[in-house]
Amino acid sequence: MELRIDDKDNKIIRALREDSKLSTSKLSRKLNLPITTIHHRIKKLEQNKVIKKYTIDIDEIKLGRMVQAWILISVGKDHIEGIGKDQDMIAKEILKVEGITQVYTITGLTDILAKVRVNSIKDLNEFLIKRLRKMEGVERTQTSIVLNEFDK
Repeated sequence: MELRIDDKDNKIIRALREDSKLSTSKLSRKLNLPITTIHHRIKKLEQNKVIKKYTIDIDEIKLGRMVQAWILISVGKDHIEGIGKDQDMIAKEILKVEGITQVYTITGLTDILAKVRVNSIKDLNEFLIKRLRKMEGVERTQTSIVLNEFDK
């Protein structure tokens, strides 16, 4: 059975994207929908994994992590065959490293894209040289430092 998302569902999703702490009663008032409709639709969206989790948006700068960078990572194909790992396994290992906030396997000239938050350029340098580039399977990295971030 195919899940059908209608205008009411989309309104609920948009409202929860803005503030996932909104109660069903506040959503009901904001969207001018009955509270039972809100409740049942949220449950449906959760059960069908449209809403996977509720989370928070951290201000990393206030925590002292002033430097954000994206790292393109090339995996050594010959090397990973020798250690019995694949690109996804290495990506999952990279995700466990402190400072890494997101990891994607990608197509193109590189294999993995990772986002890192650190306190300083010095910390980024140490992270790259002493941690990431020493990981088994990581052959090469290319790093771009974020200057400004613009959210939708």
